[in-house]
Amino acid sequence: MFSKFKLSLLAFLVIGLLAACSTESPTSGDNEESDSDSGSDDGIHIGMSVSTQNNPFFVTLKEGAEAKAEEDENVELTVVDAQNDSAQQLSSIEDLIQQDVDVLVVNPTDSEAVVSAVEAANDADIPVVTIDRSADGGEVVAHVASDNVVGGEMAGDYIVEQLGGEGNVVELQGIPGSSAARERGEGFHNVVDEEDGIEVVAKQPAGFERAEGLSVMENILQTGDEIDAVFAHNDEMALGAVRALEAAGKEDVTVVGFDAIDDAVEAIENGEMDATVKQQPTVIGERGVEIAKKIANGEEVEKSQSVELEMITAE
Repeated sequence: MFSKFKLSLLAFLVIGLLAACSTESPTSGDNEESDSDSGSDDGIHIGMSVSTQNNPFFVTLKEGAEAKAEEDENVELTVVDAQNDSAQQLSSIEDLIQQDVDVLVVNPTDSEAVVSAVEAANDADIPVVTIDRSADGGEVVAHVASDNVVGGEMAGDYIVEQLGGEGNVVELQGIPGSSAARERGEGFHNVVDEEDGIEVVAKQPAGFERAEGLSVMENILQTGDEIDAVFAHNDEMALGAVRALEAAGKEDVTVVGFDAIDDAVEAIENGEMDATVKQQPTVIGERGVEIAKKIANGEEVEKSQSVELEMITAE
């Protein structure tokens, strides 16, 4: 009798345990995922695509954006590097779209090629902000950059002044499809084309890269043309041109760059370069994040956001 009682008690306990298991709440792993989801809903996730991290200017721009994002614990910033490859930029932006970022901040490698990426974000109802370089199409809520046309004019004015209005000039162009290259070239020619004594004897793209600037400048020097000045659309190419000129024994050529990266400023201090147009990449990165936050919070923002330029010379 007693053993039957124990058996009945054991059965009762087993049934009770099974019932408890069937009504148990979800696993702790499920709860953690749910908490994470609700946290992301409360915060702002900004995706940023930078054209390259092989250029100090864009490294500084990224660092400015990251520092600004870190000031707000509700902001998450995911940065991807396009490595100066338009196809890779499109692919990485598609990844950010899949992550359902709240706002997309883009520094285009190529202003025309990036249009499909901007349109993909538009289709996903993700607002787009461009920084430093613009996009040639798609819907962009705001654009943050220095006025590249004005910067090109500043470089042109400086060269005209240094040459006394007469001389042969080389123009090292950036990536042909980028807005920065087009606009800096436009501003430069707004000035030098009005000077009868100034002739642009060569203008060739050098990809915004130092090694290409060196190579292209070496090839130009082989033509034997007399060269009095070089305007490069960025400092990396200008520094490459400086090396080519030094190797060729050309000491009296005025060299002007654009961006005021540390190496260029040092070269100016050492008398190797003459001038550079100073942008503020930290400010551009910071402002990109600030504007993205405002957009995510439903605030109105200005379509065009300009960052001031300055001419840096040894003086």
